[in-house]
Amino acid sequence: MRKLAAFVLALALGAAASVSARAQENGLVAVNAALQAGEADHALALLSSLPAAQAQSAEAHNLRCRVLYALGEWDQAASECAQAVRLDGQSSDYHLWLGRALGERASRASFLSAYGLAKRTVQEFQQAVQLDPRNAAALADLGEFYSSAPGVVGGGMDKAERVASELDRVDEARAHELRARIAEDNKDYATAEREFRAAIKASRQPAFQWMTLGNFLRRRQRLSEMQAAVENGYSLAMRDRRAAVALYNGATVLIHAGQNLGLAAKMLDAYLASPLKTEEAPAFVAYVARARVAAQLGDKATAERDRDAALALAGEYRPARNLKF
Repeated sequence: MRKLAAFVLALALGAAASVSARAQENGLVAVNAALQAGEADHALALLSSLPAAQAQSAEAHNLRCRVLYALGEWDQAASECAQAVRLDGQSSDYHLWLGRALGERASRASFLSAYGLAKRTVQEFQQAVQLDPRNAAALADLGEFYSSAPGVVGGGMDKAERVASELDRVDEARAHELRARIAEDNKDYATAEREFRAAIKASRQPAFQWMTLGNFLRRRQRLSEMQAAVENGYSLAMRDRRAAVALYNGATVLIHAGQNLGLAAKMLDAYLASPLKTEEAPAFVAYVARARVAAQLGDKATAERDRDAALALAGEYRPARNLKF
């Protein structure tokens, strides 16, 4: 009887531990869901409500970093991502996000500070790729750093070309996009356009690559072709729910060009109505963009409504707080 009782007790303790583990895991899942939905305040509140041990886990610090990154709080984001890396230095994604946060800091720092931050940025991207050579996002970020940064902080077109070759085996469309950016940085615009168009052909979700081509055409001031590219991307994204964020990308191309703001507003509306929003284009950022478009179109009531919607999701988001109509 004693053995049976001990066995039953062990089963009960094991079941309780399993339930507790699932509850903790579900807590982090809920945080990530809020992050993807653009609910920054809710995500931070969920993180604050986690049990102490879980709140100090590497994953929790990484999630907090990404929420702060979305809010544009680069210093705090870098601090949180650095803590995630300290707790789990074997995660490729943790190093990637630390590199991204440091890169944002570097782009806004004084010359002396930017040098050190840029060196740290490339080291994190390199570590991310070393830990997972098939991490396409890390490869793309590393290649873009190499192509745009001066040699003194580790940049170099030859290095970027090598990363493009590695991307060929992982994500062909991203490899073409990286080669396009290398060519554009070298002022070889014909090759850049050819590579951007090759990326469209290679992609499984070409809505994204059409918007990227549109942005290139905007930079070249080929505005009618830019609009045609964005419209192609719009048509594809409306038929592919997984490509919803391409709608946001296309809208920003038109906004930066000051062209067809009515279509930009439609794309932002469609993105915000999608159940598949992502942290790549946080909902509160999309609401601010929609508010600015509405204001430019003379619709003050919609602009105010969209600003309020942004603040409801991210009360401390400064671009929303600073909006005046």
